[in-house]
Amino acid sequence: MRWLSNIRLPGGGPQLWRIGLNGQNQIAAVQALAPGSAAAGADWQGDWLSPAGVDLQINGGLGLAFPELTDADLPELETLLELLWRDGVEAICPTLVTCAVAPLRQALAVLRAARQRHRSGRCRLLGAHLEGPFLAHARRGAHPALHLCAPSRPALLERIGGFEEEIALVTLAPELEGAGEVIGALLELGVVVSLGHSEANEAEASAAYGAGVSMLTHSLNAMAGLHHRAPGPVAAALLGGGVHLGLIADGVHVAPSMAVLLQRLAGDQLVLVSDALAPYGLADGRHRWDERELLVEQGTCRLPDGTLAGVTLPLLEGVRRLVRWGGEVEATIAAATVSPRRVLGDDRPIESLLVGLPLAETLRWSGAAPALAWQRSGPSSQPA
Repeated sequence: MRWLSNIRLPGGGPQLWRIGLNGQNQIAAVQALAPGSAAAGADWQGDWLSPAGVDLQINGGLGLAFPELTDADLPELETLLELLWRDGVEAICPTLVTCAVAPLRQALAVLRAARQRHRSGRCRLLGAHLEGPFLAHARRGAHPALHLCAPSRPALLERIGGFEEEIALVTLAPELEGAGEVIGALLELGVVVSLGHSEANEAEASAAYGAGVSMLTHSLNAMAGLHHRAPGPVAAALLGGGVHLGLIADGVHVAPSMAVLLQRLAGDQLVLVSDALAPYGLADGRHRWDERELLVEQGTCRLPDGTLAGVTLPLLEGVRRLVRWGGEVEATIAAATVSPRRVLGDDRPIESLLVGLPLAETLRWSGAAPALAWQRSGPSSQPA
């Protein structure tokens, strides 16, 4: 067995570790080093080793919007999955924002076909993330009002019937009448339910968490903020524990100081998401988004009326920005690589997450704030 030593792991505590590699260059052993011990093997000099990123909220890329997918888009979708892999992302929950029923079901069918064509060197497609249509009208943001829908079991079945096993996450407004029934139905299916695009107050949010809602979608966006007399759903999640808080760490959706504050309050409940839209991987400028125009400037996407719609920044760019603002390297790496797995039910410790992975599929993080960099851990990788 070949060994790599003096490695740090996100979620692995303050000690250093060593990694044993088998003949196929897969991680076969992960062992903690005793303080002050000298370990044989290639010295990583305290660099971090993590699984690759998992993005629970990404809406498309290379001009493709996931709710608009057709069979003809499969080759371009595979190209996008290859781009995401190069950008350090192992898996995504393809996010389908509010749209009509027919295109939603067509998109789910295309995603099913794409999953069956997976191969190495491509990001994996996990179950879909339905962001809508059970959202509060006043907090809909860039979601088209035309396709918002009152929550009910029949409305849910109309959209996901036949695809129940291929839905990983649903964002909804739990204060809406009928939402409780939908939350119960989703939990029966093993689907994660997230509060988002919601007018829920602290009490309503707390009740939703008690009923099984276990995440916030893009915390502080499309919901009440942290106000000293109206704490809202974010405070309820922080105080209640067990609820993950999604964060878009671009510096626009949430100010850097508030992102750092949220991280310090949330700890390992924080989950970084990209919220990338169809122009991900393309240049800034004017792009089409369903029937509307999308204006992209410095990675920020807005509708022509100024409504903030998303980003074109890679998930791991959010890691680097949050580290630059707050200096928390370990926690921030974990928020993009380990915590998303926790949301989806994988509670294995970091050592178990790494065992069995080819080294080339993991990430090596070097440097510190403000200049953290990552690369694939294989010999041919280049710093990013």
